[in-house]
Amino acid sequence: MKDQIAIAILGAGLGTRLKSKLAKVLHSVAGRTLIEHAVRTAREVSEGNLIVIVGHQAEAVIDALKDLPQQGLRFVRQEQQLGTGHALQCARRQLQTAGPHLLVFHGDTPLITSETLRRFIASHLGSGAAASVMTAEMEDPTGYGRILRAPDGSVASIVEQKSATPDQRRIREINTGIYCFETHQLLAELDRIPRDPISGEYYLTDVIGLLTHGGKKVLPYRMADASEVIGINNRAELAEVDALLRGRKARALMLAGVTILRPETVMIDLGVEVGPDTVLEPGVTLAGETRVGENCRIGSFSVITDSELEDNVTVKQSCVIGESKIANGASIGPFAHLRPGSDIGPGAKIGNFVEVKKTRVGRGTKASHLTYLGDAVIGNDVNIGAGTIIVNYDGEKKHTTVIENNAFVGSGTRLIAPVRVGENAFIAAGSTITEEVPPDSLSIARARQTNKPGWVTARKRKAGKKSPEEKNKTQGKVLEPALGDRKKKPAKKQEAAKQIE
Repeated sequence: MKDQIAIAILGAGLGTRLKSKLAKVLHSVAGRTLIEHAVRTAREVSEGNLIVIVGHQAEAVIDALKDLPQQGLRFVRQEQQLGTGHALQCARRQLQTAGPHLLVFHGDTPLITSETLRRFIASHLGSGAAASVMTAEMEDPTGYGRILRAPDGSVASIVEQKSATPDQRRIREINTGIYCFETHQLLAELDRIPRDPISGEYYLTDVIGLLTHGGKKVLPYRMADASEVIGINNRAELAEVDALLRGRKARALMLAGVTILRPETVMIDLGVEVGPDTVLEPGVTLAGETRVGENCRIGSFSVITDSELEDNVTVKQSCVIGESKIANGASIGPFAHLRPGSDIGPGAKIGNFVEVKKTRVGRGTKASHLTYLGDAVIGNDVNIGAGTIIVNYDGEKKHTTVIENNAFVGSGTRLIAPVRVGENAFIAAGSTITEEVPPDSLSIARARQTNKPGWVTARKRKAGKKSPEEKNKTQGKVLEPALGDRKKKPAKKQEAAKQIE
């Protein structure tokens, strides 16, 4: 099949009903642009001979596909968007060297599966038809072209909604816009497509009419699941398709052994992988090309993007993790932020309100509270006390901090990069470290505390202000503790009650 079929994807349109400055096929659902969905599906059907017709924001559309395999992928520019028929006219040169058969479908139908396309192609190849039209039966066919069948069941013509009679509008079999052609038959008719007198465009549906009027056989192929050909014309449909794709993904993961506690609440991109016995709590987002191993637990409302989590990792509630790696048995959160370049070692702990950026954290190291670790290399079994900050930026450049194995960094420490803390070193709480701390050393880098009794009173007297005690003496009153006042009030009430008796 792959040798006999070339594929053309129509992706040149603006998509005005989306009310966006962005080309329609550049909008995303389930973590991928619409054009990427189309190309990935096409690749599963035919590895080579793939033609993508681009027009509006062509460079951006081409750039959106740069990370996909480029072998056999060709782009055709439709400088003026004058309809689907015109799109294939622009690709005439490429079609002449394409395969003997051509599959055509739109770049805004991301729900279509490769299995459905394979069955469609197989039906076409076995039929001997000049063209095949994929059809579907819709409960509400409004807006779609209707399939008019000949007495033998073949396609007589396709009539658009605006041109249909009342009887024709009651037909529920619609044109999905997905076709298979014998390539030479298509090329013979392309230049005969009439220009629509109202829109000025050339429609591919007119090729079907030209073929049938010329005595060529055009056969319908009614697909089983009409929801696969839902197109996207507005933001509401974009959201509906996104939900359907994510629902498919969640179901596939659950069937593969993943527990999703509230599948309707999670957001999982199609490129994500999750191992069996992992638990996803409600509200989790797994985005991009994230990989999660086996027996992990991801806490509610955590967002993980383009990251790799090995087995037995725990991510507690409300963590944000991006472009990071977390090794076996590590624990993250709650409320932790791993920024790009974070590499957390086996059994390490990154606790609540800890931010890590471009830092390697060694095996068994703990940073449990209120800490910033940036541009650092931290060894194994290091203890990072609460409130520690690595000061990595001098206003112009970022600098590296190295903390070697088994070091102890006391709470409230400031490490002014570049600096090195040696193996087994101990830093006293509240220190500001600006120089290297040798191995096995205790470093105390803080000012000696000095208390000056009466300093505040003397300062106020110098400024001509009286202390609270002096003010009370001047007024002939002595302040009593508020608690003492509250204790005396009940006794006064009791005396008053006795006098009344």
